[in-house]
Amino acid sequence: MDQETFNQGLMDFINKSPTAFHAVFNMEEMLKAAGFTGLNEADAWSLDEGEKYYVIRNGSSIIAFNTGKNGKHPAGFRMTGAHTDSPCLKIKPDPLLKNNGYIQLGVEVYGGALLNPWFDRDLSIAGRVSFLDEKNTIRSCLIDFKRPVAFISSLAIHFDREANKSRSINAQKDIPPIIMNLPEGEFSFSEILSAELAKQGLCAEGISIHDFELFLYDTQCSSLVGMKNEFIAGGRLDNLLSCYTGIQALIHSEKSNPCMMVCNDHEEVGSVSFTGAQGTFLRSVLQRLFREPENYYRELSRSLFISMDNAHGIHPNYADKYDINHGPVLNKGPVVKMNASQRYASDSETVAVIRSIASGLAIPLQTFVMRSDLACGSTIGPLTSAEVGMKTIDVGVPTFAMHSIREVAGSTDPFLLFSLICGFNSSSIII
Repeated sequence: MDQETFNQGLMDFINKSPTAFHAVFNMEEMLKAAGFTGLNEADAWSLDEGEKYYVIRNGSSIIAFNTGKNGKHPAGFRMTGAHTDSPCLKIKPDPLLKNNGYIQLGVEVYGGALLNPWFDRDLSIAGRVSFLDEKNTIRSCLIDFKRPVAFISSLAIHFDREANKSRSINAQKDIPPIIMNLPEGEFSFSEILSAELAKQGLCAEGISIHDFELFLYDTQCSSLVGMKNEFIAGGRLDNLLSCYTGIQALIHSEKSNPCMMVCNDHEEVGSVSFTGAQGTFLRSVLQRLFREPENYYRELSRSLFISMDNAHGIHPNYADKYDINHGPVLNKGPVVKMNASQRYASDSETVAVIRSIASGLAIPLQTFVMRSDLACGSTIGPLTSAEVGMKTIDVGVPTFAMHSIREVAGSTDPFLLFSLICGFNSSSIII
């Protein structure tokens, strides 16, 4: 695979994945096309040596792996991980608001979203809907309106002359999007959903909607930008870029080593859920692969986990916000992320492994450390390392505008990260 093909696949994946549910569905399609076999957590598993499998939990988290070949594996499992969720606006259960001739939607802020960029965008709705079908059975399906159906308009500067200096955003009052003029007669949001499901052929008309998990997203597609197409701009680069990279690396890596890709939900809200990194999903899968406790713990002691999550690229307009020696530049290579307070899980041994692999592949590496007077974010790396008990390193692609509705990465770095993970999956280095 070359860089152009990889980037086009990445952008297509992001465009088709407005929510974590859609991202997992699309990753499943990739894995099935590559010959992976789906497993169900409720079934008994019988796994064969040298084969490829995946398992999904709640439609929003997925673990894919191959069992490796040639018997014993001194280097243990090669494991990578990312998260499927992104900061956004989530629609409330009873969302319809009638104000001054308009219908608006009540929304919650999901994760640490930058709110200003959500104004004056063409927004759509996507997520999962649960309903009672004509056979009196509860079903769930994915829905994506795929067209602009909502917007959040800014207040004109004539009403707030200080807007460019000090405007703040009240999440309850200022961000409910407008979806239509107020019509005559009564109707419900469930009726809107039911009509859209029927229109898309997902269910019979008039079914009863019982609940939903729906999110707003920007309808503008990902694109290459810059005078020489040096950059990729799009929504949800954090962290669908890493999900796509890890899945593609698993598919394209040599199959001699046992390898695994973990994509957890709910990282942006703390990971405390049965699909999150602080849940049981990864541990339960590993325990089913190594059923004897002795084998399980011995395998983990040899294994290495790469947490892939985007890094902060040094912003030329705000360079003083970065540590002078640790400000990664877009298109200068993947980033090793380090933090003395263990917000990232990298240590000297795990970094040495990645530096050795990168050196052998002629892949440049950068390092990110937050300013000592600022607090950094975190990843699934420390959580997974602590929950499962294995050596971990945090690596990612440098980006601008993290947690914005539209983020920017270099167009070279994702393919370099893909090549690095392929090399990691195939390596025989032992810690």
